[in-house]
Amino acid sequence: MANTTVTPTIDKEAIRQKYLAERDKRLRSDGNAQYLRLEGQLAHYLDDPYTPRVERAARTDHVTFAFIDGGFAGLVTGARLVEAGISDVRIIEKGGDFGGTWYWNRYPGAQCDTASMIYMPLLEETGHMPSEKYAHAPEILAHCHRIGRQYGLYDNALFHTEVSALTWNDTQKHWLIETSRGDAFTASFVGMGTGPLHVPKLPGIEGIQDFAGHSFHTSRWDYAYTGGDPSGAPLEHLADKRVAIIGTGATAVQCVPHLARACKDLFVFQRTPSSVDIRDNEPIDADWFAEIATPGWQQRWLENFTENQAGGRATVDLVNDGWTDLARRIRERIMQLPQDQRTPRQMLAAYEDADYEKMEQIRARAQAIVDDPETGEKLKAWYRQLCKRPCFHDAYLQAFNEPATHLVDTDGQGVERITATGVVVAGQEYPVDCIIYASGFEVGTDWTRRAGFDLVGRDGRRLSTHWSDGMRTRHGTHVHGFPNAFIVQPTQGAQLISNVPHNLTEAGRTIAMIVRKAIDEGSREVEVTAEAEEEWIQLLLTGSGRMIGSPDCTPGYYNNEGQAPGPAARLNVGYPAGPTAYFRYLKEWRDKGDFAGLAFR
Repeated sequence: MANTTVTPTIDKEAIRQKYLAERDKRLRSDGNAQYLRLEGQLAHYLDDPYTPRVERAARTDHVTFAFIDGGFAGLVTGARLVEAGISDVRIIEKGGDFGGTWYWNRYPGAQCDTASMIYMPLLEETGHMPSEKYAHAPEILAHCHRIGRQYGLYDNALFHTEVSALTWNDTQKHWLIETSRGDAFTASFVGMGTGPLHVPKLPGIEGIQDFAGHSFHTSRWDYAYTGGDPSGAPLEHLADKRVAIIGTGATAVQCVPHLARACKDLFVFQRTPSSVDIRDNEPIDADWFAEIATPGWQQRWLENFTENQAGGRATVDLVNDGWTDLARRIRERIMQLPQDQRTPRQMLAAYEDADYEKMEQIRARAQAIVDDPETGEKLKAWYRQLCKRPCFHDAYLQAFNEPATHLVDTDGQGVERITATGVVVAGQEYPVDCIIYASGFEVGTDWTRRAGFDLVGRDGRRLSTHWSDGMRTRHGTHVHGFPNAFIVQPTQGAQLISNVPHNLTEAGRTIAMIVRKAIDEGSREVEVTAEAEEEWIQLLLTGSGRMIGSPDCTPGYYNNEGQAPGPAARLNVGYPAGPTAYFRYLKEWRDKGDFAGLAFR
């Protein structure tokens, strides 16, 4: 029998107008300033509920390499340095242990949304097999601890410590690191992995300090109040509680199903719904893993994902997830164009066609899963898929079928105010016992504000001054005027946002090779030349610019909360030929051994 399935016609112009209307109602003139810095009376939201602070003597010694950040960036770089024979490595971390984002994010249901096989670094080196396709937070945190133990990174680490100043001494050719614990030690080399996901923020809602009930941020989950634990035990203390959660991004998508099963009443306050596609998580079969985990397996998987997800020509898809599905749809649409029609305008149109089709499927999924038609309608995401970070989950939408779960859609306006007893939306107060803020982390604020310090390089020049007109580096790692300093992050490199750890692992390997060369040759300084830095900037500017977070998107951290990002943002881009080409270029660059563009002195 012939297939009579007909693909529904998509009214692209109607959808485009809907996107714009939904964006416009959410635009705010205050942009990132709408969020509150956790300081003063709000500083208690930063308290560490997981690990007691241990008093210690201030350090005034010297180390070969100091790294600021105990998350993936610091762990991978530290591991590669140890592999290169440089064991004198000190990691400075404001949390009470290794883990970075995964130290803080212990809310119920927390898990990676990129496949474990490529997300968790150093799996092959540690011999760890992920338990499931998308590992949950306790396993990821335990893996961070595993890396720290295997590579001896605990020996020199400083926890519950924040760097307050980082200053280059040109006479002694080393960095002075000062911290919140009174430390004033030196290091020949420094690395920084202070990414965007570590400084919590709160929404600037009127009356937020007036609430007389209990409240906390999801990155400081209060299990003493809720009951349960990060491994998924029931939140038994909430059975008689009316709980509000403010925020419906990736964090809420993961923890709402747990709250829905536990609370007497759960009120989900939504300004903008998330795009929630199928997760399809499953355990990893040990026999299958033993067959594929041959030497070099994780590097092959990393490269295969990047090639599939970022426009490569891979013939197989090892990961086969929502990210590669999205990329495959776009690629197929573009490849359907006749060769002479593959102009930038036509390719963009093909890209948009694939996106319209996928987002219509995601909206239809919300309507099909949620029993109440009105709630299902309000959970539809009216924006292009990469306007916000795509979410994948198989229990979030279903949570709204629980009788205790109530969606309070604010029609893009957000919560009106908070009182001593509850949350007000459109003039109606919802009395609650507890407010949970799933409001995320600072992203669009100044780098120095998030880091808590400002590098002072050669001749007293500050990094904030060097970057006053935009970020300036080579490879996103080396900055002229700041010798022996390395930055580990995606921007001005691969800019692979779908799997950030791939960026970090390549940078860590490169840094270890550079430091090893400097030590072996007796070089006291390694610095990118001004000419090489400028050459890289000019190369970056030949690309097509940022591919996510365009101004016509609904506001979010991908597009600077809907505000013009300013001229400096033109440099927040990656290698023009894409991530796969960048990683190939970087490998060739470092394998030559001379590290062209860097001066060893």
